[in-house]
Amino acid sequence: MKELLQSIVAAHPGFLELRYHRRVQNSFFAQKGRVEDASSRTRAGVGVRALVDGAWGFSSTSDLSRDGIDRAVDRAVTAARDLARADGRKIAPLPPTTLARANHVGDDFDTLLAQPLGDKLSRVMDLERATRESSSRIHTASSMYAEIFEEKSIVTTDGAAASYRIVRPELRVAAFAEKDGAQVVGRNSVGVQGGWNCLFNHQTAQGIAERTAKQAVDQLDAPHVPGGVKTVILAPSIVGLLSHEAIGHTVEADFVLAGSVAAGKIGRMVASEHVTLCDSANSEYESGACGTLPFDDEGVPAQRTTIIQNGRLVSYLHNRETAAEFGVAPTGNARAWEYSDEPLVRMRNTYIEPGTMSLDEMIAGVEDGYLLDNPGSGQADATGEFMFGAGYAIEIKHGRLGRIFREVTISGVAFEMLRTVDAVSREFRWDLGSGYCGKWQPAKVDAGGPYLRCQVMLGGRQ
Repeated sequence: MKELLQSIVAAHPGFLELRYHRRVQNSFFAQKGRVEDASSRTRAGVGVRALVDGAWGFSSTSDLSRDGIDRAVDRAVTAARDLARADGRKIAPLPPTTLARANHVGDDFDTLLAQPLGDKLSRVMDLERATRESSSRIHTASSMYAEIFEEKSIVTTDGAAASYRIVRPELRVAAFAEKDGAQVVGRNSVGVQGGWNCLFNHQTAQGIAERTAKQAVDQLDAPHVPGGVKTVILAPSIVGLLSHEAIGHTVEADFVLAGSVAAGKIGRMVASEHVTLCDSANSEYESGACGTLPFDDEGVPAQRTTIIQNGRLVSYLHNRETAAEFGVAPTGNARAWEYSDEPLVRMRNTYIEPGTMSLDEMIAGVEDGYLLDNPGSGQADATGEFMFGAGYAIEIKHGRLGRIFREVTISGVAFEMLRTVDAVSREFRWDLGSGYCGKWQPAKVDAGGPYLRCQVMLGGRQ
């Protein structure tokens, strides 16, 4: 396919970007000892972007013949010309940059593709049963396995000619318990880029059935956290969620141009000196991060971008267009979910760098606080304000872990919260690989980090 795309762009007089994308998604879901769903879905096509007279035109096609792609090119060029006449804003010509020309095959792509679907279904059933049978207080359990095989080729008139094949498997387990009419749930999930062993050797996957059941059972008799501003230690999963949702989105350059809280703050202190926050297309510190890519959907090679360096905001995340507008190099953050989607500025693997303290040392330094883990649903906006749930909290009294609490929410303003960070652990974990980022279209990402000690508002019950 890459060779066909190269032959098409070679005959085009202006800027043209062709992106072939084939995705195969398989999933199995089991509950109450039964397979509730088993599905497989394949989509393939070519997305076309043309830059004409300072305007983008986009088209896509599932017709992978030469004629089908040529027709999509004509539609994109026509759309760009029409928009150029109607819109007074002009996009500057994209400056030259290094573009990818490699062919990449991710770890275990072919091995996992060849593995019988029956093996995967059996593991789903075994996990559901193990979770349900872990305690007599569990009345329902569920288990889900999914995998996404992706093949892409990116070709542009200014030099990109690259392809990759990667696979992302993921696992979700839930346990439901009930007491006196009140229901609680334990949930754990893990997603990686890699194969079967990479998934099940991940820290979160180790003992996932028993741990999920225990979370549910422990919450049955757990009290609610009293509200107020507290000293907390955030687990890597919650650090990753905050890094992505409450900070990462505010530094995506298209959001910055729209007026996010990060606009105009380059060079300013926005966090404590203990905080260095990055977004990388590589799996830093630990293998298997789900947002790992050899190049983005504009053909810009993978790289690591430091966003906050020792508390100081030093960079935004860019595609080629926003990089030209800010006068900087692109950071490789252009991504599209389907062949029929246009690339947007998106994160990849977002994290806070590890520090020097151990978790035990951090706990020992807390007189009265909580250790928070197991992130739940929530929201954040362009102001950096956030509110998220945590599956449970463990009380810390006089430097020792104590009781478990349930139904915890944390809220605040991200940059204000980061200014209170006084300790960062050397332990590190990617822990959001099963998640999907939403920004007009989905994206597979990852996020994580070390344990982080800070001040945050806890919501609970008196």
